[in-house]
This record gives sequence, structure tokens and C-alpha cells, in this order.
Amino acid sequence: MMLKQFLIKLFNLPTTLRIKLYPRINRMILKSHGVVFGKNIQIPSKVLWLIRGGRITIGDNFYLSSGNGVNPIASNLQADVYVEPGAALTIGNNVGMSSTRLWIHESVRIGNNVKIGGCVLITDTDAHPMDYVVRRSSNEGTKSAPVVIEDDVWVGAHCIILKGVTIGARSIIGAGSVVTNSIPVDCVAAGNPCRVIKSLN
Repeated sequence: MMLKQFLIKLFNLPTTLRIKLYPRINRMILKSHGVVFGKNIQIPSKVLWLIRGGRITIGDNFYLSSGNGVNPIASNLQADVYVEPGAALTIGNNVGMSSTRLWIHESVRIGNNVKIGGCVLITDTDAHPMDYVVRRSSNEGTKSAPVVIEDDVWVGAHCIILKGVTIGARSIIGAGSVVTNSIPVDCVAAGNPCRVIKSLN
């Protein structure tokens, strides 16, 4: 029995070390980029931080897990945060997310008490222009518009939230949805494209 417990601990050692070390490593990375963050932020895994002159503000009690067995729904996908020059990412208090990918060209604002499921992609930019001739040689004319996720929203796993979207307070976005238009407060919405399917009032 003791041998079995020892082997289990030995097998789990890399995960245990990662969970203990990465919160410190991530805080050091954030401080080096001038990120303003509140109390009790927990980021117990490796995250790709690409902060190129953008601004990030994070509130209290932020939790971000990233791949490698921390959340089984996240399929071991690493979290990525890319903030372009002049762009702003604002995250409120008591926000939790798992293997989330964020690409901010202009602005993404996440309110308080928001829960974001595994492997969600949030971006405020099309990344490439619609015109294929322009797309061959440059990204000129690429469209972007701010994204706002209001307080107490729950976004299900594997959703995609695209530019110009506001998700209203207390609403729930069903897993796997593609959110291309704004969603009102106090509702459940799902699908591709995401549509309101019922009210929570």
C-alpha cells in the first residue's frame, strides 16, 4: 500500500511542482510587462503572454488554468494572451477561465464574477482583411471592434466570441457557440451563430 502511494505521488510530482511554481512565475511575467493586478491571482500553469505595448488590468481573485491536465475539458490546450500595441484588456474581480485564448487588437473588457469554460477564444479582430487580393500581401483594412462581457456571465466550453460583441449581464452562452452578435442580459443563448433560446427572468 505504501509503495502504491509513493508511486502515485511520484507520478503526480510534475503537476504538483507546476501548480506550486507557475503562480509565482506568471506574477513575475505580468509585473515585468507593467500589468496591474489585484489580490489572490492564481495562474498555476504555463501561459503564452504576448503583451506588445498593450495594457492589462486584472482584478482580485483571478484564476486562469492552462492545459496539461488541470482541466479535463480544456484538452491540454495552452492559454494564450496576445495584446497588441495600444490595445487594452480589462478583467474584473472573481473571474475564472481555463485554457482561454485572447487576441486583443483594440479592447476586451470582462466584468466581475464571470466564468469562462475550457478552450474559449475571445477576439476583437478579424485578424485578416476580407479582400483576398489585399490579404495576399498585408493585413490592411482588417476590421476590429471592442468586446464586452458583462458581470456574472457564464460562457460554456469551446465557444468563440468575435469582434463587436457585448454579452449582457447574467447571461449564459451554451458550449460550442459562435457569438457574432450581441446577446442581451438575463438569457440563455447558444448555437452557430449564437441566438437567444430562453429568458432567465
